[in-house]
Amino acid sequence: MTDRPNPLQYLGYSYGRRLPASMKEWVAHDLADYGAVRRHMIRMAIPPLLVLAPLWLLPASLYVHLEMTVPIYVWALLMSMALNKIWRRHRLAQHGLDPNLVDAIRRQRDARLHEDYVRRFGPRPESAKFQANSSPF
Repeated sequence: MTDRPNPLQYLGYSYGRRLPASMKEWVAHDLADYGAVRRHMIRMAIPPLLVLAPLWLLPASLYVHLEMTVPIYVWALLMSMALNKIWRRHRLAQHGLDPNLVDAIRRQRDARLHEDYVRRFGPRPESAKFQANSSPF
């Protein structure tokens, strides 16, 4: 069984702290396996919720409360979704793991397509290798 973080370690890890090297396998599973995007989105949905919650204590109508908080909260969720792969790549590199693990599931899913391409058209040229990952950098 792999080491798992305790609740305090998990809280720190969720928002940027590094876990000990003995938990690398758990980190790889958490950031690159099935459900990684869902876990990332849940973690990133909590801080803006905590920041915006006090606004609901102000005396105002429901419409005004929604008008004050929903656009900011939706924008925070959209930014987390847009940057999820970049953030997960960074976290993998932070723990000394290969950032390309983020694309491992997609590569497994698309393996048949690539095999079919190679069978029909031959192997891809070496110059196309840099396009094999989704890193924006």
